[in-house]
Amino acid sequence: MKPVNIAIDGPSGVGKSTIAKSLAARLGFTYIDTGAMFRTLAVYFLRKDVDSGDEAAVCALLPECDVDIRYEDGQQHMYLNGEDVTGLIRTEEVSKVASVTSQYGEVRRKLLYMQQDMARRQDVIMDGRDIGTVVLPDAQLKLFVTARPEVRARRRYLQLKEQGRLGDATLEDILKDMEERDYRDSHRENAPLMEAEDAVLLDNSDISEAEAEDRILELLRERKLI
Repeated sequence: MKPVNIAIDGPSGVGKSTIAKSLAARLGFTYIDTGAMFRTLAVYFLRKDVDSGDEAAVCALLPECDVDIRYEDGQQHMYLNGEDVTGLIRTEEVSKVASVTSQYGEVRRKLLYMQQDMARRQDVIMDGRDIGTVVLPDAQLKLFVTARPEVRARRRYLQLKEQGRLGDATLEDILKDMEERDYRDSHRENAPLMEAEDAVLLDNSDISEAEAEDRILELLRERKLI
């Protein structure tokens, strides 16, 4: 039987990863956070002190980067050249570099085969920006999750504050950065953020994560995928 592939796309800070991770645990699927893969590369670019806006310089480093995903106690861990960098990839600095460098075609191609190969071998829930349009165009269920920018910024602000990683960033700073990231993601030349024609739109501005999850489970049952 063909593995079930669920593609979840949407802008940053919308809660895609939280929903996808929870669903995967409930369904026994493998959760693949593609954003973590780009962030892992970003860690290397930062360590090499390369200008993230210099596409040629960034791409020249790609042969030196070995990215691997391992699952330990049911959790996805990201490895960079054999080092577990899972705890290093969620900073704002890494996020900004990943947002810029993930626009580059060579960067995306480096990770595309790995993402598609994992989906061919097992039931997966994969989230990102171009999963339904590029990575898994034949996914049995595609979702485009969105929320109003101010709602997303507030959620991100509270998350960073709770994790002790807010620093001196204000809510206004986070909203501005999020809007700039949205523009880059939706206007990039390679695999821009966009809703697949056959995707189901899910606006979670005014619903809880549990309610969003229940709606997705309902869709899966309707399509007899679970």
